Amino acid sequence: MFESTFKAIGDPSRKKILELLRDGKKMTAGEIASNFDMSFATISYHLSLLKKADLIREEKDKNFIYYELNTSIFDEMIIWLNSFGGSHEKE
Repeated sequence: MFESTFKAIGDPSRKKILELLRDGKKMTAGEIASNFDMSFATISYHLSLLKKADLIREEKDKNFIYYELNTSIFDEMIIWLNSFGGSHEKE
């Protein structure tokens, strides 16, 4: 169900990208890359994996592509994880 999601958030660089996009912030790939000491191709690879996992969305505006969190996938993950909670009472 969430295999690609967990794989995507398992990498420290991708976690940092998600943290940069937290609170509804939209950023271009260049703005994201400025926070890392890695090639632009590597940043593009990480963004691609995050998009495939549906954790981020892209929005094109003129000559720029802006990335933002897809918060609905996080909501779905929380609901799924909560289904394993120990507060279920048996009758």
